Amino acid sequence: MTTSTPTRPTAATAAYALTGRSLRISSRQPDVLITALMLPVMLMLIFVYFFGGAIDTGTSYVTYVVPGAMLLCAGFGAASTAVSVATDMKEGVIDRLRSLDIGGVPIVAGHVAASVLRNLVSTGLVLAVALAIGFRPQASPSGYLAAAALLVAYITAISWLAATLGLLAGTPEAAGGFTFLMMFLPYPSSAFVPIDTMPGWLHGFADHQPLTPVIESLRALLLARPAGDAPWTALAWCAGIGLVSVALSAVVFERRTR
Repeated sequence: MTTSTPTRPTAATAAYALTGRSLRISSRQPDVLITALMLPVMLMLIFVYFFGGAIDTGTSYVTYVVPGAMLLCAGFGAASTAVSVATDMKEGVIDRLRSLDIGGVPIVAGHVAASVLRNLVSTGLVLAVALAIGFRPQASPSGYLAAAALLVAYITAISWLAATLGLLAGTPEAAGGFTFLMMFLPYPSSAFVPIDTMPGWLHGFADHQPLTPVIESLRALLLARPAGDAPWTALAWCAGIGLVSVALSAVVFERRTR
């Protein structure tokens, strides 16, 4: 009698399977999913209809605010990724996956890929509502492609950062707290008001924090305006955040699952 030896899944196969697992879990939590999808839309509507009339941006406020709303949406989505990773750590799911000889990178990559897909759906919803209330992008086909590529790069970078924070956190509650900064960062940037309307002491941070070049690039690409070097600065931030997060997650994963 012969016995078959279990075949170790490849990293790509494991990441694909774990992406599906994360998406199935999301579909079974409709309250969390609806909150993640609707909250950015509600915030955009609040800014447009409650505050937009009092803010002079040199254009219609919905035109100005949509890029920032898309990044705000990505921040909320990334926060749920950190909580999911921390939950898996706390409930021993990652230990069980490790017993199947699945490495750390596929496990984290599965969470990140699911986060990117969820964020793209919620960003599409924000964009659809924005179009319904008056947002009129004027980009060329290449402009749309560049904007989409930059948005995917940003979402991927902060999703991997969120997964790393989830590994660092001791509990899902702590993971949610760790991601507060990602949800707060759009506010001291050019997302909702021009930076020159902010107090002078805040200009240096608002001008040079990671989100401002991403927002300015999306605004320029979608509205067919000169973007200057903002897209390159934005891509440099995304690459830096992503590479540091990948390296840090590998170190933290190894220490937490030793």
